[in-house]
Amino acid sequence: MSETDETPFHGILHFQLAQVFKEVSNLRSFSSWILALYTKVSLQDLTTMFIYVDESGHSGAQIFKDIKAQPNMYYGVMTSKVDLSIEITDALVSMRTLLEVDRIHASALGNPPLVRIAPQLLKIQNELGLVFDFYILKKRAHAEFCFFDQVFDSGNNEAIPHGAYFSPFRYLLILELSRMFNDAKAERAWNIRIELDDDKANRELSLLCFDLLKGIGRVRHPLARKYIRAGLRWASENPGEISYNTSDEDGIKQISPNIICFQSVMHGIARRVREEGAEPTSIIVDQQQEFNGAQKVLADFYASVAGIKFENAPKMPVMTFDGMPQIPIQFVDGKNNGGLELVDVYLWVCKRLFENKPVANELLPLYEAQIDRGYTDQISYESIMKRFLETR
Repeated sequence: MSETDETPFHGILHFQLAQVFKEVSNLRSFSSWILALYTKVSLQDLTTMFIYVDESGHSGAQIFKDIKAQPNMYYGVMTSKVDLSIEITDALVSMRTLLEVDRIHASALGNPPLVRIAPQLLKIQNELGLVFDFYILKKRAHAEFCFFDQVFDSGNNEAIPHGAYFSPFRYLLILELSRMFNDAKAERAWNIRIELDDDKANRELSLLCFDLLKGIGRVRHPLARKYIRAGLRWASENPGEISYNTSDEDGIKQISPNIICFQSVMHGIARRVREEGAEPTSIIVDQQQEFNGAQKVLADFYASVAGIKFENAPKMPVMTFDGMPQIPIQFVDGKNNGGLELVDVYLWVCKRLFENKPVANELLPLYEAQIDRGYTDQISYESIMKRFLETR
């Protein structure tokens, strides 16, 4: 997989869905981080699309609790011309028998057992031409992006000019603001964001903005320094006007890494729909109790606004929901679906490569087969920097 300069609108990344429902016609509701870095691909002669979605790095709302062990949230999306739950059943049974397991779960198996079934995995890849898309969200960056989107939104903060937030200048602001954060301040920002007590959240937000101001000297760009200083001062004095914290548990789920990164998944599927002119035959998502409901809410909402496009500021990507799938997503236990079992292996390989962890040479062809096929998308400071440089 590689990155390209094409960057479509990639979701309402840092707004609660409740706000989006209320303001779907208001352009301000759709101004959030456009962080897609894609590789263009065409699925040859594809008239059907069976899509399988798996995730890794789940930490719920408490994203800093185990952030050293799981710094990122990942999604893997496999697209096939055939129903993998039927097509590869015999092959999966053979591989499970060889490994003496009930299910092929890559993280539990590791490199040596997976090497034993590598020839079968590669045969499936070569025969079926599978396509794998890889999505990453860096959790600390996500917490800081949430802070920026709430505190520096010119609709919330009177000290921020409209043109500073709704323009490519936002990229510079967030990059400079990042110099004022450390791990502790990022964790404070996130904990306040998910605090349900409004009074407590406002007090803590005021203190955090005041503490961040102490690092204003680290901001290098003069105009960015001016706006960051003014914005933090205003927020510190008027925390109740920022509407910083979420109001309920559903709101917390909608801003969690799981759902924010799932927005990238949905926009990636929409892109394939646009390219191929074919509605997915099925979208199978790995079943898990905490976030499936929120994923369904998001997918249903995107289906309801399919085809809508919004013009953006100059040098900003067009905001589009064109191609959003109309077919409802299905939640299936990974133990009962061959496609989910297979996408788990690809996700494990790409995750380890991304984290610079060892991957057996015999498994590398699974990744290499996707270099000219799959999309990759990050929600990270690296993608913010790339977007900023593209607008200069």
